[in-house]
Amino acid sequence: MNQPDELRARVNEVPWYHSIDLGHGVITPGDSKTVPLAGDELPDFSGRSVLDIGAWDGYYSFLAERRGASRVVALDHYVWGVDFAARQAYWEQCRSRGELPNPERDLTDFWRPDLLAGRRGFDLAHEALGSRVEAVVGDFMSMGADSLGVFDVVLFLGVLYHLQEPLAGLRRVRELTKEVAVIETEAIEVLGYPQQKLLLFLPGDELGGDYTNWYVPTVPALEGLCLAAGFSRVETGLGSQPTHEVANLRWRLGRSRLGLVGRGTIRHRRAVVHAFV
Repeated sequence: MNQPDELRARVNEVPWYHSIDLGHGVITPGDSKTVPLAGDELPDFSGRSVLDIGAWDGYYSFLAERRGASRVVALDHYVWGVDFAARQAYWEQCRSRGELPNPERDLTDFWRPDLLAGRRGFDLAHEALGSRVEAVVGDFMSMGADSLGVFDVVLFLGVLYHLQEPLAGLRRVRELTKEVAVIETEAIEVLGYPQQKLLLFLPGDELGGDYTNWYVPTVPALEGLCLAAGFSRVETGLGSQPTHEVANLRWRLGRSRLGLVGRGTIRHRRAVVHAFV
């Protein structure tokens, strides 16, 4: 694809989550509000195999390839295969009725693996970059090491808080990891209680209007989940800027041994954990 005008026209026909430099002066117009990981937030990819879980349009898959990874597998199914327009219409119906959506319909009524419309961005970027990244349509929760293999580096970015069973998800990530998993997630801080291992449960669309967000951990909880999943140690970085905060939130831990009853503020941040085998 050597014509910038042709490439730009094709880019404009596709919804993009990430901003990806495709060359020829063309950068995809991603709508992500999250600053991409950089520096020591990412490991050295050179000569290593990489699995990118929840690859979406492939930003980190192509980044790993560009930085010398020996093999990169981009794995996705939800973004690539779900009919988001039909799902959104259903969500709006649920909102109007004051009901919670049935998440099982995502992979039944709204599941379109015959079209894979959500993979158009990845496929276009793959073509434009002349990439050798391998695209695999599948759910990592149902694909173990026997079918996917084991990878030196596993990228698990922006996925954890979408899981109904976060510990089970991290155990599967551990199964697929040979050296290190990079886990990036929405996280919370409860000011005044920095060491509490807490998970904020979101049964509705409280976070970003998205019914697929379920649990947001504190950083100690995230570290504990990684250790409970079988990783030997974790190194954690916390985003320097909060995404938003809920001020003066009243909360009560009841008659636990902690005996904490208080008034505090919850800050939402992005956290990055390197979990080592």
